[in-house]
Amino acid sequence: MRKTTVITIANQKGGTGKTTTAYNLAYALTNEGEKVLLIDFDPQGNLTMCFGIEQPDKLPYSMFNIMNAMMTDEPLPSPEEYIHTQGNIDLIPSNIELSVAEINLRDEMGGEKTLASLLEPMKSSYDYIIIDTNPSLGLLTINALAASDSVLIPVNPQLWSATGLTQLLKIIVKVKKRINPHIRIEGILMTMCDTRTNLYKEAFRLVKVYYRETFRIFDIQIPLSVKVGEANFYSQSIIEFLPQSKVAIAYQNLAKELMVNGS
Repeated sequence: MRKTTVITIANQKGGTGKTTTAYNLAYALTNEGEKVLLIDFDPQGNLTMCFGIEQPDKLPYSMFNIMNAMMTDEPLPSPEEYIHTQGNIDLIPSNIELSVAEINLRDEMGGEKTLASLLEPMKSSYDYIIIDTNPSLGLLTINALAASDSVLIPVNPQLWSATGLTQLLKIIVKVKKRINPHIRIEGILMTMCDTRTNLYKEAFRLVKVYYRETFRIFDIQIPLSVKVGEANFYSQSIIEFLPQSKVAIAYQNLAKELMVNGS
């Protein structure tokens, strides 16, 4: 029987490369022969647009419709109506309406497990499910954590602060205690790294000082490159767009490391 790993990409800060990491990690995993489902769980819909869906707000079905149907006990649309496919990657898209679903979750009994309930019967079809979250620690992020086996935390050394990361870690600990005892922290992934700068060197040093005794800090780091933005513009992963680039190779190595470690 297929064992599915559900990974949430989370950091309450914007600009840390969550969406880029979700998309490129998914593509790298499919290069290793894995079947992947991407979940855009951010009302901004950036992952959906990376996937080539230019006007997410005009989608007839998105994550909002699915979450809303589950909360109101209405029949779900058929998967063919809301799952979009590129090669070996499937996507459940999102748009700004998902922010309404987050408001509705406040009044929903057991609402923090809504996404987990959706994903459970889908696991048999995928090796990996990767959830891209919004830059907050609200109910959408808690839903994602409740549905996940692990959390991968991208950190931009230019934006890093110990306080911000500590808040996220506290939420993960609470979710583990109260909702999802199986969740673990996959590790901290340094993204958009310009290793020549003193800012990078100091931020990386501090990350290691604060966290290396507790969490894995990936040896693999994602370099800073304008080519990533170009790839996103053309709705391609960097691995498709420029397969020999340092960024593409880094994401491919990240996928291999996750697989070797049983994630």
